[in-house]
Amino acid sequence: MHEMSLMNSLISQVNHIASREGANRVLAVKVRLGALSHMSPEHFREHFNLATQGGIAGEARLEIETSDNQNDADAAGIIIDTIEIEKD
Repeated sequence: MHEMSLMNSLISQVNHIASREGANRVLAVKVRLGALSHMSPEHFREHFNLATQGGIAGEARLEIETSDNQNDADAAGIIIDTIEIEKD
């Protein structure tokens, strides 16, 4: 359940940013997985691909960094570092 909540929040953020910027599609998303997010890069990629299928980020390239700092304020989360978009 925690994973689904994190993924839904992330996809909402990506969609919001893309909409705000007037994007036609999202080309790439770079994220950082917190040490306590309970997501491996492989597991995250699977969930991301399913969650974005058919949407504006459906074909986005995904770059994943991981953190092992359990004391980081964002240790339990997934942080969007950058989003690359395409506009008209």
